[in-house]
Amino acid sequence: MMEKQKLLFFSFSCFFLLPLLSGVQGGSSSSSTSSSSQHNTTHRGLYGFHPTKLFVFGDSYADTGNNRKSIADSWKVPYGITFPGKPTGRFSDGRVLTDYLARFLGLKSPIPYRWRKFAANRLRNGMNFAYGGTGVFDTLVLDPNMTTQIDFLEKLVNNDSVYTKWDLQSSLGLVTLSGNDYGAFLAKGGSTQDLPSFISAVVDQLAENLKRIQDIGVRKVAVTAMQPLGCLPRSTVLNSFQECNATENTAVTFHNLLLQQAASKLNINSKDSSAFVILDLYGSFISVLKTKGDFLGSVKFETPLKPCCMGTSSGHYCGSLDEKGAKMYAVCNNPEAAFFWDMVHPTQAGWRAVYLALKSALQKIN
Repeated sequence: MMEKQKLLFFSFSCFFLLPLLSGVQGGSSSSSTSSSSQHNTTHRGLYGFHPTKLFVFGDSYADTGNNRKSIADSWKVPYGITFPGKPTGRFSDGRVLTDYLARFLGLKSPIPYRWRKFAANRLRNGMNFAYGGTGVFDTLVLDPNMTTQIDFLEKLVNNDSVYTKWDLQSSLGLVTLSGNDYGAFLAKGGSTQDLPSFISAVVDQLAENLKRIQDIGVRKVAVTAMQPLGCLPRSTVLNSFQECNATENTAVTFHNLLLQQAASKLNINSKDSSAFVILDLYGSFISVLKTKGDFLGSVKFETPLKPCCMGTSSGHYCGSLDEKGAKMYAVCNNPEAAFFWDMVHPTQAGWRAVYLALKSALQKIN
């Protein structure tokens, strides 16, 4: 998701979804209830499966530098001020989900696809095909959607011989889908009445993409449940960052319910009954926001719904400048005490908290 796109708020009524959601509020299984955390695992925690490569597909929640410098806010100051001290194309002040998952696997963060020819020595860690602002369908940006991202991997395997089938058999795929399809749907005039069928279409396409990644040869695929869109600062700004928008989160829960059903079906039809794993971003975000990160010990997010970096006036955003080059944004004193970086994306500290909440789910990848 890209803040600069100014995607429309999900200000729609989803009362028609409630009968479908009776008793289902988490979307995917909670990361906090797994018994797998009782096992003694290595730092990779994969019960015998030790991926040597990570292949990443999706949007700005996973992008580590694929977007073009000329248009992406992620290449502008103050992005990257915490890590590595300058903008690197990550939509955060520092590390993002990809970096933490790679660390969990004992790998270096995979090279962004568009930089592959400049760092051949890093190909051994896998590759990141994610582009901020994209979705399973075409959105409001010109960057490659998920189908095209998967095309890139297929070409590297079949035509360019950069990776072998053996490489893929010892690899893990990470897939993120953070809501750009829905923002684009509404921005292009889609109606709230048609939203349920569009959500079904999005999840159906996502399921096809997951199956295709497996068919190319990637052994296991972790896909994120959608985060609570109603808790993003671009929504909570309407009530001074005090509470989440329950209506938006109801729609997200429907998406996550369909995703869990799709993943279960893929696993039933797969030779490996745990080939597809859902990483519950919804539950993890909610857990961290509710506890204000208290379970981390030294870190506490005092105002978790308020972003660290935001525009100083209407129409401006984190990283925006006026015609004279003067800053039209303000950054909080301590990004490590903020969960959200800008109006859409977590800080490095926020992603670390989410990663810690996801650990038990990660250990299910076996």
